[in-house]
Amino acid sequence: MRFRHPDGSTVHLAYCTNVHPAETLDGVLAQLRDHCEPVRRRLGRDRLGIGLWLARDAAHALVTDPSALRGLRTELDRRGLEVVTLNGFPYEGFGAEEVKYRVYQPDWADPQRLAHTTALARVLAQLLPDDVTEGTISTLPLAWRTVYDDKRAATAHAALTTLAERLDALEELTGRSIRIGLEPEPGCTVETTHDAIAPLTAIGHHRIGICVDTCHLATSFEDPDTALDALAQAGVPVVKSQLSAALHAEHPHLPEVRRALAAFDEPRFLHQTRTRTAAGLRGTDDLGEALAGDALPDASPWRAHFHVPLHAAPAAPLTSTLPVLRAALARLVGGLHPLTRHLEVETYTWQALPPELRPRARAQLADGIAAELTLARDLLTDLGLKELP
Repeated sequence: MRFRHPDGSTVHLAYCTNVHPAETLDGVLAQLRDHCEPVRRRLGRDRLGIGLWLARDAAHALVTDPSALRGLRTELDRRGLEVVTLNGFPYEGFGAEEVKYRVYQPDWADPQRLAHTTALARVLAQLLPDDVTEGTISTLPLAWRTVYDDKRAATAHAALTTLAERLDALEELTGRSIRIGLEPEPGCTVETTHDAIAPLTAIGHHRIGICVDTCHLATSFEDPDTALDALAQAGVPVVKSQLSAALHAEHPHLPEVRRALAAFDEPRFLHQTRTRTAAGLRGTDDLGEALAGDALPDASPWRAHFHVPLHAAPAAPLTSTLPVLRAALARLVGGLHPLTRHLEVETYTWQALPPELRPRARAQLADGIAAELTLARDLLTDLGLKELP
């Protein structure tokens, strides 16, 4: 979906396909048929943006076989789909029964991460619509915190510098500008937007910026205005933003709130949980850990890294951080000029919701994704953007 900003520039809205498990190119093609095109039809649009997630095997197949890449581009066009952004964070196995800490491997100190991201950039340069010259890729924020030391930091810094040089060469070759955004996430070396400033200014290349995920922003209790002001002051570009909402518990000391939270403690993904105290932010790596005894102070609200559907906040006594998303979006695209032109709805946890809230059929999932995109579209038009055909 495309929107005209009052300044005349085009803002793209997509939804991320990591909600549909697929590790191979055949699986990606099936996604387009079984999920993405049905969502487009529900929205009544001739064209729908998707933020493709390409696992290692799918990316390798595309970058080594020009005919396969042409075939994917043809299939996108045939189904009324377009790609301006990729989710390069998960490497493989995102649809596994247990993902947890595995999603942070390989990190930026591992040569496989550089090779994979380079492949994604080469693929994206060929998938961009004919009238679009800029593409973006989100990636993990360097590494999970517990495996990161000075030596690995230096290796990661060198890898990102090499990537920037490769992206410069790619633009010379193709005329397409691809940029990468580190995506701060709780528990990682770069947990907050503030944490991103030092490494990104050290790299100092316009191709390497930040991806602001509004669920992660909210989970870490960051104020959107403060965060975006600091990034602008430091000259760190917002490459893209993922529109998502976290789980919010206003009164985590109450037994009924604990019971409601426990329904979201599931085995597939990590749900880092945070609270603010007088001494600063406190947290656990997972929701179950927070709920066990007194691992986390409960005098103030808790927020958990669980991407809840944008249009359907959890039932009381829980809610979502949609207000943080609204505030961030107002700053990102509501000003005189957009801070980023690539927006991506990223609710990958539909099948991890409590059983009674999960879509029971493919059609229900398509309905839910379409409803999320409709909400995002309405937020954009309320900010003065005009939806384009």
